[in-house]
Amino acid sequence: MTPELLIGAITLFVLSIFLGVELITKVPSMLHTPLMSGANAISGISVVGALLGANVAYDGGQTVISGILAFVALVLAMINVVGGFAVTNRMLNMIAGKKRGD
Repeated sequence: MTPELLIGAITLFVLSIFLGVELITKVPSMLHTPLMSGANAISGISVVGALLGANVAYDGGQTVISGILAFVALVLAMINVVGGFAVTNRMLNMIAGKKRGD
């Protein structure tokens, strides 16, 4: 990777962090659950991509580094999916509890 591409990639990464923080802090609480559902769908796609990456690493005979990276990607995506569903379920239960109490 050339230095120009590396600097561009780091710049894009930092800008995406700032944009993500700004976006999340501006989201009203009523829209949080639908956004979590969308994030869970994207993480599900990451799980499928990690599984495909592990398969490509296994078929290509490069099982050490590629397999480890695919496993780490799979674990992180699954943590994100499970945590997202837990948060969404908790928020929906809170909303349902408020409706029953009225």
